[in-house]
Amino acid sequence: MSVPVNRPPIYLLVPISMLCTLVAVVFGRLAYGLVLPVMRETLGLTYTQAANLGTVTALGYLVLLLYAGVFAGRHGGKRSILLGLSLAACGFAGLSQFSAYPLLMLCMTLMGFGTAFTFTPLVSLLGAWYPERRGMVIGFSGSGVGIGILLAGSLVPVITQSGEEASWRMIWAGFAAIALFVIAMVAVFLRNPPQHEMPVSMVQGLKTVYRNPHVVRMAMIYGIVGLTYIVQVLFMYSFALDAGVPAPTAGRLVAVMGFMSIFSGPIWGWLADRVGHGRALTFCMCVAIFATLLPVVWPVTLAFTVHFVLTGLSVSGLFTSVLAAATSTVKPQHAAMAVSFVTVFFALGQLVGPALAGLLIDWQQDFRLTFALSAVLMLVGAVASYGSTAVARTQARAE
Repeated sequence: MSVPVNRPPIYLLVPISMLCTLVAVVFGRLAYGLVLPVMRETLGLTYTQAANLGTVTALGYLVLLLYAGVFAGRHGGKRSILLGLSLAACGFAGLSQFSAYPLLMLCMTLMGFGTAFTFTPLVSLLGAWYPERRGMVIGFSGSGVGIGILLAGSLVPVITQSGEEASWRMIWAGFAAIALFVIAMVAVFLRNPPQHEMPVSMVQGLKTVYRNPHVVRMAMIYGIVGLTYIVQVLFMYSFALDAGVPAPTAGRLVAVMGFMSIFSGPIWGWLADRVGHGRALTFCMCVAIFATLLPVVWPVTLAFTVHFVLTGLSVSGLFTSVLAAATSTVKPQHAAMAVSFVTVFFALGQLVGPALAGLLIDWQQDFRLTFALSAVLMLVGAVASYGSTAVARTQARAE
């Protein structure tokens, strides 16, 4: 494994990557749910209109995922990240000023575009600079999500409950200011890894990754992760309440899950770099399967407690291991496209999962079948990840 020369120090690269993830993923995708109640009330939006604002962000992210990988391959990850953060900052600034619904839709779409141009190029850039520590640096960047959720969860409700009618506008303006600071940090300190070959077109890049058996296998696994993870996020809290867990207790368990995920990503990444991404992914899947099945067979407070703790410990490992593995068998100029390709399946799983789970829950008037089927899907992913190491080795020998 060749190591790039004159690479930025890891103690500088990691904090910048965490800040990028915080802005693009937490501020751009996850914080909207916290700002929504007071924002909807102030603007007089219906729940349908509010939901549509979240939907256009998700669609904006999905639509540009593949192109973002091509853009990063042709123009460099740094330029792509700067573009993504700038689009997100424009969206934040617009939300702090606009009230017209079409303009709000535009701003939310820009935030989705910003996430697409930031996150996947960032992952491929980290892996290219530190291929021997690929899992660890990607895991650290993912910790920015856990840190951001804790910060947003602590500060946003306090600000929105202050009684100020424009409090939610202050939050979006604050997000824009932080995004500008991160843009400056990226512009000054982040560098592109050296490219030894000319970048390829989108068609050539897609042909390369979908003809790569290891990348295709990771895409299938990441689709399962996306589907099962979003179902857990949306419905496990409701399952706990339905099983008789008090709401304050369930809320604290969710907070514990977020706190655990801050540290689990780098640890899983470090482990994956040593034992292999496929083996680490298989073990993560097994932990997640156990965590999902435990409340199904024993729906009591202790079981839900173990579930949220184990999910917090394993979910970052799933993301880290899949993304690191997806870039491990492709050339550096194809890494961004590989990450984008597998993330499309993750995003599709997140779009399909809530609808399917909702139908099952309405049909059964119970949550257990939904989570039992989630565990079965994860078992398929565990079996696929178990065989991924052999596939990667076969490809390495062939090359």
